[in-house]
Amino acid sequence: MPDRSATLAGITVVDFSQFLAGPSASLRLADLGATVIKVERPEIGDICRTLYVSDVAIEGDSTIFHAINRNKLGYSADLKDPADRARLEKLVAQADVVMHNFRPGVIERLGMDYETVRALNPGVVYGEISGYGTEGEWRGKPGQDLLVQAMSGLTWLSGNADDGPVAMGVAVVDLWAGALLVEGVLGALVRRGVTGEGALVEVNMLEAAIDFQFEPITTHLQDGSLPQRTATNSAHTLLGAPYGIYETADGYLALAMGSVPVLGELLELPALAAYPEPASWFDQRDEIKTLLAAHLRTRPTRAWLGVLEPADIWCAEVLDWDAITQHEQFRLLDVVQEVETGSGTTYRTTVCPIRVDGQKLTSRRGSNGLGEHNAHIDEAYSLR
Repeated sequence: MPDRSATLAGITVVDFSQFLAGPSASLRLADLGATVIKVERPEIGDICRTLYVSDVAIEGDSTIFHAINRNKLGYSADLKDPADRARLEKLVAQADVVMHNFRPGVIERLGMDYETVRALNPGVVYGEISGYGTEGEWRGKPGQDLLVQAMSGLTWLSGNADDGPVAMGVAVVDLWAGALLVEGVLGALVRRGVTGEGALVEVNMLEAAIDFQFEPITTHLQDGSLPQRTATNSAHTLLGAPYGIYETADGYLALAMGSVPVLGELLELPALAAYPEPASWFDQRDEIKTLLAAHLRTRPTRAWLGVLEPADIWCAEVLDWDAITQHEQFRLLDVVQEVETGSGTTYRTTVCPIRVDGQKLTSRRGSNGLGEHNAHIDEAYSLR
């Protein structure tokens, strides 16, 4: 019986991308059931293989590489070598999707740009991610996550008022750009199924970062206001008190939206009664948060939860990875899987968070070795 969760079964993706944004997109397509062929340069491979984020490596390569490149087939070829190029042209001619995330101009010099591939395969869905688009003075800048965060205004949304710009602690622009590419590719595949037409799907990281900020930027476009972080316990530039994370006697407590006077009654903090109007919860949020911060440090997190949760106040304990991975909810969601490389090395990593017809999208296949599946792909696609 076919796997009903493999919604992209029969779709072949040829992926020339590297680092994080492009590979995150092809990973999601692979999890949805597509056959993803990751093309890497001989000997060097994806530069992400050597992009170490810790002293933990798997088979000598970065853990990032193994996390983002599981469930793919590895093909090693040099676009500058005539024989390899001929094989790649045969491969992309049979692909449903071809994608890359080179800077503008690079893929053209390599001779695998959209117009070239479309001439070989008129129905292809061609996806590309750039840093800043294909026009303008920034087009040649490196499309690196931290740099795009810095140039998009995103770093003014985190931290407190006196902190200066604060980057998010995860490559959010890379991952959001990859997710947007997946959306565009899926839409183009649906259209192709109806009309037979291929498509060029373009995403750039700067626009992705701006789209990620659509709430505060929409506000800015109306009144010209810039993001205003609170002096303490800031968690959202557009929301008033009590919204934020607060230290307790033994940890931290997250408080979302809620009535400040009601909170004062529950917490036995009468000073909050001085702020009965919702407008004051924003205009005087620094004062309110300062009162809350001092008071919440007097008791443990569990004690506060015992008061707030029965009253349906939106709040939560702040957990680290050790705490969440040991929690029963983590086990019930089944968010970790063990995968195995072609060399037999096993490692644990996250599972695609999508369920289809009640089934989780899992695969035992780990990351690919450099050129690991060349012989299989050559035979399956008649490349030699």
